[in-house]
Amino acid sequence: MDPLTHALSGALLVRASQSPTTLSDVAGQTRLPLRLQIVAGFAAAAFPDVDVMLRLIDTLTYLNWHQGPTHSLLLLPLWAWMLSRIGARLSRGRHAWPLFMTPVMLGLAAHIAGDVITSYGLMLFAPFSTERFALPLVFVIDPWFSLIIMAGLVASYCLPQSRIPAIVALIILCGYVTLLSTLRQQAIELTQDHASRHTVTKASISALPQPLSPFHWKLIVLHDATYHLANVNLSPFAATPTTTAHAWLVPKMAAAYHPSTEIKWSTKHQFGNDPDHTALISEAWQAPALKSFRSFAQLPVLEDMDHSEKSTCVWFYDLRFQFPELPPSFRYGVCREHDRADWRLVRQRGRFYID
Repeated sequence: MDPLTHALSGALLVRASQSPTTLSDVAGQTRLPLRLQIVAGFAAAAFPDVDVMLRLIDTLTYLNWHQGPTHSLLLLPLWAWMLSRIGARLSRGRHAWPLFMTPVMLGLAAHIAGDVITSYGLMLFAPFSTERFALPLVFVIDPWFSLIIMAGLVASYCLPQSRIPAIVALIILCGYVTLLSTLRQQAIELTQDHASRHTVTKASISALPQPLSPFHWKLIVLHDATYHLANVNLSPFAATPTTTAHAWLVPKMAAAYHPSTEIKWSTKHQFGNDPDHTALISEAWQAPALKSFRSFAQLPVLEDMDHSEKSTCVWFYDLRFQFPELPPSFRYGVCREHDRADWRLVRQRGRFYID
């Protein structure tokens, strides 16, 4: 989820959990002023994405450790303690650090909850485990999700003596997530139906949220190193998409998602279907230089092979980060000169800055 939505979600959760502070509360130092609690929740909810600094090392290090220790449930108390101490220091000693703990922990929890429902996956039990957990319900940028949060904060600002607007916003947000869960179940059932009708057994099935609409989903069946792929629009009002060659990018992207009654399935071989290149592609995929990318890619697929007089390159990407009308994000490959046996890691830039 985008950093601003994370931070606002922390502020909303704190606002919903706390009533306005009375003068006696402040004088007795039993709690922070409400405004300072909201600021603490906002900042804490933004904190876990500080791991973006890993990009200073390299992008693959960032991709493998993003949503890692800073998103761990086990380490949440440690980060809360650290941020609370910082908050107390920034307040110049006017407030004891334990008073920051509750809003800070709420902010951190809001961030973790927001990321666990995306498809990237969180290391919830770091540092004891690097296994990632995800319940992919929402695309990383969801305007509806963000607008519900912002509406709740605006209403709370207009009614400063009541936490009801923030609570109502959280209830609506839970309803929206429930809708997304229902849509995901529909997407999974469509995927399972395709696998059943084509007698695909022992297949790996995925349904991933897509951009532009909560009704857009990517259906994936992986069987014997072959992907069966479809983009579907689960809206009950979905119509057959139409577009022109000169249409803008967004309409072209939206047109790739078909109603559930008109699903168009395609196949893509995980590592190509040319037997003359099978050995070479397998060797490239297993190259030590590509180890970090193999750790990152959950749905790897061959993109292309480049041959020249001097070298050969083999390119891969992860299907989680490929969307209609856009080049895949996080494309990596290995190249070697014809007179050398060692593969070296190479990277292709995508459309977005993070690529």
